Amino acid sequence: MGVEGFPARTRRGEASLIVEEFVTLAKIDRSLPDTFHGLTDVETRYRKRYLDLAMNEDVREDFITRSKMVASIRRWLDERGFIEVETPVLQPRYGGAFARPFVTHHNELDADLYLRIATELYLKRCIVGGLERVYELGKDFRNEGISYKHQPEFTMLEWYEAYADYRDTMERIEQLVDHVARDVLGTTEVMFRGESINLQAPWERVRLPDALDELGLWIRDETELRAALVERDADVERHHTWAQLIDHALSTFVEPKLIRPTILYDYPVELSPFARATESDPSLVERFEYFICGMELGNAFTEINSASEQAERFEGQQAERAAGDTLAEEGDPDFVEALSYGMPPTGGIGLGIDRLAMLLTGRETIRDVVLFPALRQQ
Repeated sequence: MGVEGFPARTRRGEASLIVEEFVTLAKIDRSLPDTFHGLTDVETRYRKRYLDLAMNEDVREDFITRSKMVASIRRWLDERGFIEVETPVLQPRYGGAFARPFVTHHNELDADLYLRIATELYLKRCIVGGLERVYELGKDFRNEGISYKHQPEFTMLEWYEAYADYRDTMERIEQLVDHVARDVLGTTEVMFRGESINLQAPWERVRLPDALDELGLWIRDETELRAALVERDADVERHHTWAQLIDHALSTFVEPKLIRPTILYDYPVELSPFARATESDPSLVERFEYFICGMELGNAFTEINSASEQAERFEGQQAERAAGDTLAEEGDPDFVEALSYGMPPTGGIGLGIDRLAMLLTGRETIRDVVLFPALRQQ
């Protein structure tokens, strides 16, 4: 007997299979798309991913690659003594990034809750509690625009390591991406957005002030910086603070030129409410972001472990909000209290899983590496 309800019989000494009867296991009520050309309509592919997977072998291979990538990341972290934890998706306060949240209401608690925009503040509570190497690989949510690299629901890896700083973390992320590429693809060479990219560690490293200074845009005066950007035909009408202007200068004139794997480090404190100040200049912090083909893959820094300093940073963010920056951090008194019990020096990082999947598969839009992307309702 073969499959249940599907009898089969073979004669001794014969290689052939004699089937006595066929039983229908599943019925197709609709005709499949053209099996020769495959499913090519982009809108249909995203809205009916099951057909896309059924008809296009390369799509199935992309999602198998993504799955292997995630498994490889977990193995790499586990082998280095990190433990995977789970933190709340519904949070009474949102924090850990500059972003707008999704909000919902819990009827029993009669309280508004937010879908998390990052796992950072809860993972650092774990460090306070003595779990010295932790990571979480899961969904974050941001109520913002959609683009080739943005989805409102996306997958992030964050890890935090006690007794490490941002330079230790630079080395770890280089080694992780190098390892995962070799493990999944058998090579560190990938093609992405028409560029041949080598992910082999180490990567190029550039100080943010130096990158902007080369363009004549490392200007600390808000009025002068605004004028310099206007001279370059930058649209700064919506930017009300120096922090917003310098971030615009960075995203418009520096990041698009970072084609090879590049670590951009030493950010202004105004952009980094959770990063420790550098020893040489308190106006800069030990933070880095890393880019490939002009696309940011993630963000990292040496964490603040002083409760009083973190409280002051939150106060500074409140001033930014008052000046018109609606994305500035609102603050989290419970997190400040957690730090008051003592957190060791810690290095932390976030890595966009969807964007890394884009890189390893060569896909140029995030919708090609998310099984069921968010789309406008028809």
